[in-house]
Amino acid sequence: MKSINIIWIVLSGLLMITHISTAQQPPSEEAAEKIKALQMEYLSKKLDLSADEAQKFWPIYKNYTKEVELLIADRHSKRQQNRLIGEDADAIAKRNMDNDLGYEKRMYDIRSRYTSEFQRVLPARKAGAIFRSEKEFRTIMLNHLHNQRLNRMNQGMMRKRQM
Repeated sequence: MKSINIIWIVLSGLLMITHISTAQQPPSEEAAEKIKALQMEYLSKKLDLSADEAQKFWPIYKNYTKEVELLIADRHSKRQQNRLIGEDADAIAKRNMDNDLGYEKRMYDIRSRYTSEFQRVLPARKAGAIFRSEKEFRTIMLNHLHNQRLNRMNQGMMRKRQM
C-alpha cells in the first residue's frame, strides 16, 4: 500500500513539473499568430475601418508592431544579460532603472512617430483610438489567460479531491 502511494506521489510530481515547464514556455508561433489575428479583428471593429482605410492602415500598423516587438526583445535581452553579469543587486537595479528609462523614451519616440503616420491615413478620432484599443485588447487577453489559469487550477484541485 505504501509503495502505491509513493508511485502516485512521484507520478503527480512528474505531471506537475511537466505542466509547470510547459506553462513557462513562450507561446508557440501558431498561438502567437492566433493572437495577432484576434487583435487585428478587434482593432478593425473598434476603429470601424473602411476597406480603403484598412488597406492603408495595416501595413503601417505592422511596421509599428515590428518596431515595438524588437524594442521589447531588446529590453528582455538586456535584463537577461544583467542577471548573468554577477554584480551586486544595487548595481543591477541601477542599470535596470537606466535601461528602463531608455526603453520608455524609445517607446515614446516610436509611438509619437507612428501617431503621425496613423493620422496621415486615418481620421483623427480613429488614429487617436489605436493605442487605447490596443491596451483594451491586452487587458481582455490578460483577463482571459488569468481565468484560464484559475480554471485549470480548479480542475486540478477537483481531480485531487476525486482521488
